[in-house]
Amino acid sequence: MIHQMTEDQIVVLIIKYINDNKKESFQLLMEELQPYDIAKLYRDLPEKHQHKFLTFLSPQQIAALIQELESDLQIAILHKLGIEKSSKVMDLMENDDLADLLNELSVDKIQEFLSSMKKEESQTVQNLMSYPPDTAGGIMTNQFIWINEDYTVRKAVDKLKEYAGMTHSIYYLYVINADKQLVGVVSYRDLLLGDINEKVSDIMFTRVISVPVDADQEEVAQLIERYDFIAVPVVDEENKLVGLITVDDIIDVVIQEANEDIEKLSASGKAIDFNTKALVASYRRLPWLILLLFIGLISGGIISGFEATLEQAVALIFFMPMIAGMTGNTGTQSLAVVVRGLVTSHIDRKTITRLIFRELRVGLIIGVTCGILIAIIAFFWLGNPILGFVVGTSLVLTLIIGTMAGTIIPLLLYRFGVDPAVASGPLITTLNDIFSLMIYFGMATMFLHYLI
Repeated sequence: MIHQMTEDQIVVLIIKYINDNKKESFQLLMEELQPYDIAKLYRDLPEKHQHKFLTFLSPQQIAALIQELESDLQIAILHKLGIEKSSKVMDLMENDDLADLLNELSVDKIQEFLSSMKKEESQTVQNLMSYPPDTAGGIMTNQFIWINEDYTVRKAVDKLKEYAGMTHSIYYLYVINADKQLVGVVSYRDLLLGDINEKVSDIMFTRVISVPVDADQEEVAQLIERYDFIAVPVVDEENKLVGLITVDDIIDVVIQEANEDIEKLSASGKAIDFNTKALVASYRRLPWLILLLFIGLISGGIISGFEATLEQAVALIFFMPMIAGMTGNTGTQSLAVVVRGLVTSHIDRKTITRLIFRELRVGLIIGVTCGILIAIIAFFWLGNPILGFVVGTSLVLTLIIGTMAGTIIPLLLYRFGVDPAVASGPLITTLNDIFSLMIYFGMATMFLHYLI
């Protein structure tokens, strides 16, 4: 029945159950919903009903709900629940998600919450919190099933059944030796087809692709994308199995990294979303824009320096915005291609050289095509073939330079260990404005005698 109801109707029904104290009907409704749906319901409820909504949920449901919310709402819920109930909920949460949540709190609050949890769970979460957040250790879960290489297939299956309820990350079974070192991996298929008395060491794959705990999360994402893995094991410096990274964690990483790159490409700095206040959004955008404002004054100085040229050939003014705009556009296109390629491709000297020469050819093709087109338009419109030549040749040169600037600048930043996304679109556009105006007015000055 619930699938036939709209979201608004479900919210109204939830409020009715809360007001009438119908906990059984409320629970029947919750059992038909996924954690994401429950989290969306919580967001959509009026604030006065949210606390009562939480009291109707079981600790397991609250744990699932919290993991689907943004960090500020997660923290707000923990405060609403109080220490005693929060500790029960945190004991049920995925340890990696809980570690991320606690990292958002003050040191005092972290200690308060951790001390109220079960000792074993608290220690596990603290271990996860010791890893930097953007590394494999920071995003891994330590709730996974391992088996010993001396196990029989029967014993491995029995352990899988026994611990299945403790983890949602049952994709492969990782095999360890007596020193807890990762030595192999077994799939479900291997266990199903294997003889029950056969040893795991006889059916396991010994070539296991793993990542170190300090690997950057982007490297892990590339590895999973490259091999189409559902999960990848995490090992320490002694090759001991310490955790597991699943594909759902990597999806979060990809979205996070993409958002960060978009923010940097647009020079907006820290995250700005639909809910960010105008004053905060302005504060986060202003530093870059003020810097670009002063760089943009150079463009004004260039135009001022060629004032005599403009006075004698006024027609040049008409094509000036087009020259500058086209150069900035092609530079931004190349920048986007390079930043995306640096994330998704293996980078070496050969790849970079091939990319630079490819973009040089692209800039030449685009420049010649657009240059010829604008030269023809300028000639037939104003009847001056020299003006068409100046405008067309300037566009060819500026588009080549714009394309190369959008390619080389992020590559240089990457070479020196700086995130290439900081070479933002506005910065490339502003620099290309300077290059294009210098070339355009330089060409015009050279042929000024023929333009008058």
